[in-house]
Amino acid sequence: MVFYLKGVHLPHRKNTANFVPVRMTVPKSVTIPTSMHIGAPAMPIVKKGDSVKVGTLIADAGNGISAPIHSSVSGTVIEIFDLLMSNGSTAPAIKIEADGEQTPDENIQVPNVADKADLVKAIKNSGLVGLGGAGFPTYAKLSVERKIEELVINGAECEPYITSDSLTMEQYSDDIVYALETLLKYFDIGKVIIGIENNKQKAIKIIQSAIKDNEKITVKILPSVYPQGGEKVLIYHTTGKVVPEGKLPIDVGCVVLNSTTTAFIGKYLKTGMPLIEKTVTVDGSAVKEPKNIIAPIGTALSDVFEFAGGFKTEPKKVLYGGPMMGITVPNMSYPIIKNTNAVLAFDEKETIISKTTACIRCGACINACPFGINPPAIAKGLKNEDFEQMKSAGATLCMECGCCSYVCPASRPLVANNRLAKQALREHSKKEGK
Repeated sequence: MVFYLKGVHLPHRKNTANFVPVRMTVPKSVTIPTSMHIGAPAMPIVKKGDSVKVGTLIADAGNGISAPIHSSVSGTVIEIFDLLMSNGSTAPAIKIEADGEQTPDENIQVPNVADKADLVKAIKNSGLVGLGGAGFPTYAKLSVERKIEELVINGAECEPYITSDSLTMEQYSDDIVYALETLLKYFDIGKVIIGIENNKQKAIKIIQSAIKDNEKITVKILPSVYPQGGEKVLIYHTTGKVVPEGKLPIDVGCVVLNSTTTAFIGKYLKTGMPLIEKTVTVDGSAVKEPKNIIAPIGTALSDVFEFAGGFKTEPKKVLYGGPMMGITVPNMSYPIIKNTNAVLAFDEKETIISKTTACIRCGACINACPFGINPPAIAKGLKNEDFEQMKSAGATLCMECGCCSYVCPASRPLVANNRLAKQALREHSKKEGK
């Protein structure tokens, strides 16, 4: 008998599942932030008035963990300014006026890979970060000395609406296989497991056919239960391993890559073109023509939605990502960034917020949580500044998936409380010198 972690069954709403991605017209300008990844922002190496081409390096990797950034259009740098990011941080952004020609940089060439070090260097130079999650630089994730017992490829795509990953698996299975074969060649990897939810039968069949000649690569068909794509959840369901609190996947011999991240590695190794565009699902009740769009990085959301026919009703809320873990976008000038897998716009009917009432101690939030944490106890500890209670209730285990808030009959702000509790614990640890 196979045991699966708890979660919630969400309406899939995969409205664009059969919409092959289309490349949008080149926007008049792009605004490219230098911080589109976890770690230090990239450092701009261009100035106002400089001419750039598609793939031109415009910001080099900063100190420590960082990732370089390349121009997504050919044209002229017209401004470098501080941009307030959607997460509240500020980073330099490079605004480029496009000439519409999309002329590739003449310095782009297929990387020469002869060993593991070459491959890691090539992936770093490509500017690749995790394309389905928090945006951790991929080269850093692969810079491990120990054996990778299981390389897990995340094809779950468990959030409602989003279909960009599954379509990538369907359209670019050859790039995924090429990347995996290259990684197997140069890394000490025991086996590769591609986890795909069972509601993506077309992707499953295509990937199974593509890997049939490689015995080290298998597909694990997973139940479509949210948050199946959560890193620790996916590792448990594909390998049976538990990543302990405070540890990383590599501590149990695992590395997780998103399916679109993997496809990009294969494409980059064949072409040498760095990360300059992203396939994005554009959907939601306010969108006139939902579709999957290939957009240059830095494209304003207003241009993306316009390419999707605009709005049929005035959007009340716009999100980067899915409705469970997505981030609200302050205005339509915000750009597509490297790890944007969807932009969703909802009308007023879809954004009505229920009135928050007192907790009725029903335990639904605890029962829905994959890790069994206790949100009411965390909230109480936060209110009383009881750090031990917050920790013992599991605050540091929370991955902010939103299952607790989704099932709460009292509409309590459970995820927000958990997030604040984690921040309070981090600040307390610093104060205590731990």
